[in-house]
Amino acid sequence: MDRWAVVTGASGGIGLEIARELARRGYALALSARSRDALEALAADLRAAHEVRCVVCALDLGAPGGADALARALHEASVVPEVLVNNAGIGVYGPFAEADADRVQAMLELNMVALTRLTRQLLPGMLGLGRARILNVASTAAFQPGPGMAAYFASKAYVLSLSEALDAELRRRGVTVTALCPGPTRTGFVARAAAERAAMLRGGLADARGVARAGVAGMLRGRRVVIAGWGNRMMVRAGRWAPRRLVTWIAGRMTREV
Repeated sequence: MDRWAVVTGASGGIGLEIARELARRGYALALSARSRDALEALAADLRAAHEVRCVVCALDLGAPGGADALARALHEASVVPEVLVNNAGIGVYGPFAEADADRVQAMLELNMVALTRLTRQLLPGMLGLGRARILNVASTAAFQPGPGMAAYFASKAYVLSLSEALDAELRRRGVTVTALCPGPTRTGFVARAAAERAAMLRGGLADARGVARAGVAGMLRGRRVVIAGWGNRMMVRAGRWAPRRLVTWIAGRMTREV
């Protein structure tokens, strides 16, 4: 019997690499993103390289009803996931007062609302398996306020908080929940967020494959939080002891244009 994994935002970046890592470990994949062509190409590669089954669900998860549409598509394909990877997400860069209101709303709908609703829709079936895992892609942004990307940082704080709370609720019922928290990573995220000139990028970008492998390994070990990269782990630990106002100021310096 196939062990199914659902990966949202699977057409590129961290989501694509997570899909590859799960296929390497023998999971059948249900791949979701907006681009059907990119998903079909990935599915063909995974079938050829790992001889796993793949189902493509091309839709806009952040659109009204998107999470329900994906849940219906999975049900129709008889996919009950043993692994759910909530990776789909976007960012909005710049001062909040000047940000496009519709873009901010779309980001919140995708990063928080769709993630929450899809998890709730799929969770009963996952609980019925007796053993399942959820991997929510948050960010190191989740650990502090972020002037210059205020709503994005806040959305990832929500993902981290939700993940930790659900893990506490569900672990004894056979489902573990892991929050993957990468720093700036080499994906299309920066360009889509129009954040190419942010100071935080001067330190370089992490490799998406390495982030994906760390996330999948941590999820399979049942870790509640995975912070990818030793430098990011040190930064998060230091931030827990520093005054909140100082942490916020530093984050603002990192998101400023240079």
